[in-house]
Amino acid sequence: MDSFKNTGDDPASIAAVFGASGTIGTAFVTALADSGAFDRVIGFSRSSTPRVDLLDEASIAGAATALAEAGTPRLIIDATGFLHGDGFMPEKSWRDLSADHMAHAFAVNAIGPALLMKHLLPLLPRQGKSAFVTLSAKVGGIADNRFGGWYSYRASKAALNQMVKTASIELARKRPEALCLALHPGTTESPLSDPFAKQGLTVRSPAEAAALMLDVIDRKTAADSGGFFDYSGAALPW
Repeated sequence: MDSFKNTGDDPASIAAVFGASGTIGTAFVTALADSGAFDRVIGFSRSSTPRVDLLDEASIAGAATALAEAGTPRLIIDATGFLHGDGFMPEKSWRDLSADHMAHAFAVNAIGPALLMKHLLPLLPRQGKSAFVTLSAKVGGIADNRFGGWYSYRASKAALNQMVKTASIELARKRPEALCLALHPGTTESPLSDPFAKQGLTVRSPAEAAALMLDVIDRKTAADSGGFFDYSGAALPW
């Protein structure tokens, strides 16, 4: 995280992780604290203070206020996401489509992150490298869809990718050194991926996945803003 180290210009250089109570979110918080690149690392979740719920915009606004009071956010990571739960599983066929399932997937995977961008991107400094990074998924790439299924997850992540691209254009107008990125973490050991980890598939520990993605974030520049990349830094097709 050398590219984010405080040069002394910031009163306090902050890294923030949303979804900090999740498997990958927890790994991000630990890795960022160990890096020593930031004066403070703050984790937000439904169990943090202040509490953040992506379905409650007021809670997102409250987190933004807390961040602004804490210092200068240089790196903001959105490690939230919804694949299954609450009685929903990824659809195998159009026969499984449910308005409730689709609405929840879009609320968590696209609308929630978009509201994070609304309230948090204005907090990024106008000078020096900074980044807002959200976890997307390779299956959200339309060009990558060869097997079908997973309608709600694919579509909501594709929507998220569009949000990232659109926000990056606006962000560059006033913060030319800032990045807005979508990252695919790969298959990671977590309750989210456990039901779908196939034999022979490379599955990484949360610590390894976080370390790989932080290295990608460290290497990317403003020229990469608006991009969709995997854990190795390779560009993924839209």
